[in-house]
Amino acid sequence: MSLLSRRDFLKLSGAGALGLLFAGLFPERIQAGEEPISQGRVTDGNIRVYDAPSTSANLVTSYWKDYVFPISEAVISDNHEDYNRVWYRLESGGFTYSGSIQPVMTILNTPVTTIPSQGVLAEVTVPYTDARRRPGRDEPVRYRLYYQTTHWVVGIEYDNSGTPWYLIQDDKWQDVRYYAQASHMHIYTPEELAPLSPDVPNYLKRIEIRLDDQLVIAYEGRHPVFMTRTATGARFRNGTYSTPLGHFQTFHKRPFRHMAAGDLASNGYDLPGVPWVCYITESGVALHGTYWHNDFGRPRSHGCINLPSRAAKWLYRWTQPVVPPEEQFALKSFGTGVDIFE
Repeated sequence: MSLLSRRDFLKLSGAGALGLLFAGLFPERIQAGEEPISQGRVTDGNIRVYDAPSTSANLVTSYWKDYVFPISEAVISDNHEDYNRVWYRLESGGFTYSGSIQPVMTILNTPVTTIPSQGVLAEVTVPYTDARRRPGRDEPVRYRLYYQTTHWVVGIEYDNSGTPWYLIQDDKWQDVRYYAQASHMHIYTPEELAPLSPDVPNYLKRIEIRLDDQLVIAYEGRHPVFMTRTATGARFRNGTYSTPLGHFQTFHKRPFRHMAAGDLASNGYDLPGVPWVCYITESGVALHGTYWHNDFGRPRSHGCINLPSRAAKWLYRWTQPVVPPEEQFALKSFGTGVDIFE
């Protein structure tokens, strides 16, 4: 039974839940002395820019996938019927709908020159970086790795110019490795991955997923401590992918996962580095971070619970079981409870 009434939900939404929609505009890490600069990356094949935050306004221009631009502010449209009223004002002028824009940063890192033998977790801190088959900017591209994706680094090598590149071990195909420029990735320390609220017993922690509201709420006892919007299972041309109803547990957790299935031409996907994955079913339904869209508040997944990456990271650190920093996953017979209902 829900412990948070719809009235309470609306009150919380007005008080601050909307701020979670803007969370991606602000970095979790900024190098000393560096000023944050908010940017947006186009996630769809193309987007349209209007002279007002409305699709009925005048068209200004269009941009294609992976185009990166400065964002001056987030604004709320006047259409109260929209499930997501957030638009972004471009620094160059005009407005575009936030659902097709990944908020990103450009943060360069000092490379870590010694990588532990078992490997270490790293996160991309630039809008995107092209992973190569061998170290070097002129080498063939294996994958494009996007902002806030996470990967397992197992070594460091240098190209002919002396530029350091991290060697990444793919977790879907064990014989596949590729290289990403080291300055484009942040190596996580154990402290950054430490559990949240470790003093709260696991039986007092619970996640509630409301499909009708497209909302995820975390509770400690009877008190809601975290809330974020989500995008759950939807209907596509090739079938219906429902998020299951019922009680589950986060029994299997991974800080990164290469997710791939089906034909890319017919709603298939190939997504390396999906961050902060908490599986709740043996069939692969999970809560996880999302970098291929920013369109939370309506169903649009293949059954999983899509979350903003920072929200997924919070839940990953808050839930059981704990994944040790030197390990790539935890698979147990227990986990934090997850209740999914309409």
